[in-house]
Amino acid sequence: MTTRYRFVLGTLMTGLGLTAAMAAAQDPQASAGSGDTSFYRALGLGVCAALTMTLSVMGAAYAVARIGSAAMGAAAEKPELLTRSILFVALAEGLAVLGFAISMMLIQKI
Repeated sequence: MTTRYRFVLGTLMTGLGLTAAMAAAQDPQASAGSGDTSFYRALGLGVCAALTMTLSVMGAAYAVARIGSAAMGAAAEKPELLTRSILFVALAEGLAVLGFAISMMLIQKI
């Protein structure tokens, strides 16, 4: 297994472990009336938030790496293209910000 896949697998497992710990640390008095359903709902929302954050940040990192290297190559040949290419890098970084916002909305539902 290559280092890249180990990193991805470790990131996913860490996110899922932290999500399970967060759902298990829920206040038992708040969910006493609805039984086990609220625990599984909180666990599901936590897993969804972790996956949303993980996948959006990893996708943004991949996009920024590809676009950034292409932008630097283009800027080396034509320096006037640098400002346009920085805009594309910022759009790719917006993926991570959007994933963060959606995961925070999911966490607030718990």
